[in-house]
Amino acid sequence: MFRASFLVMVVVVGLGVFIWASDRITLEGERTIYTVACEQGVWDGLRCSGHLAAGDRHRFRSSRSRREIVYWIAGSSTPSGKYSECDVTDRDHWVCQAHAGEQPSIAHELSDGRPVQHVAGIDLPFHAINKWKWWALHFGIPGFSKAEFSSSFNPHAPGNALPDAARK
Repeated sequence: MFRASFLVMVVVVGLGVFIWASDRITLEGERTIYTVACEQGVWDGLRCSGHLAAGDRHRFRSSRSRREIVYWIAGSSTPSGKYSECDVTDRDHWVCQAHAGEQPSIAHELSDGRPVQHVAGIDLPFHAINKWKWWALHFGIPGFSKAEFSSSFNPHAPGNALPDAARK
């Protein structure tokens, strides 16, 4: 009986860790973009010629009812910012009007939880990786040399943040 209960507990904990690492479910209902820096090297597309280091965690909290996105850098003293003219479907699909003078951010549009690429200069440049890789780098585990996506290499085209049903 003990062995069966222990096995069930291990499976449940393992499943919980997998879901947390995938960033599909968060306690805060926010979207976090985990950025990386290329130390002792340069970026060649998504590949770093040096070694990757954990960068800032950019967080976005969406409010569909208020049509706004609040954004900040986790653990930073940098002030938060807010977009107030947004079309919000959920935490992974939203688009906002960016205005001059707003607190800079890495994105003013998300599609499938990733920033949408726009003309250079609107959003801050970045390279990012998955949550589990970021935490591995944060705890000093080496072995990664490639970002998953960046502000200059992103398959999402501008204006595609909202599903077709939400656009109508």
